[in-house]
Amino acid sequence: MRLLRSTDLALRVLMRLAVTGDSTPTTREVAADMDVPYTHAAKVVAELTHRGLITARRGRGGGLALTEEGRTVSVGAVVRAFEGAGDVVDCEGGGTSPCPLKAACRLRGALRRAQEAFYASLDPLTLADMVAAPTGPLLLEITRAP
Repeated sequence: MRLLRSTDLALRVLMRLAVTGDSTPTTREVAADMDVPYTHAAKVVAELTHRGLITARRGRGGGLALTEEGRTVSVGAVVRAFEGAGDVVDCEGGGTSPCPLKAACRLRGALRRAQEAFYASLDPLTLADMVAAPTGPLLLEITRAP
């Protein structure tokens, strides 16, 4: 399974904010630190804010910060939120003809179980787990000074 770019970026933004301490970096600073386009970072920040995982304050003294929910959210929950509830394969055809095996296919169920096992393996992991050494110290090194 391959994660969407937005899912990967959401996890990296959360990890970046988990190591900032009391500082509140801007979306532009986070985008630069993560070496991603600002527009992509802005979309992900908006979604993370909408989901209540971070706060984003504009203007002087503003910036991004984790919420309490953001500090305790499981990695599996973040991945589910950004990846959506769709199946790994599109048996309906997505605008074309549906798969002719759809009525008797065992692959779809097997892939759904594999997808759930993937998510379940991420459920016990928290942001704190993701920023433990050596990751956290490296994130601090690549963080640009405000």
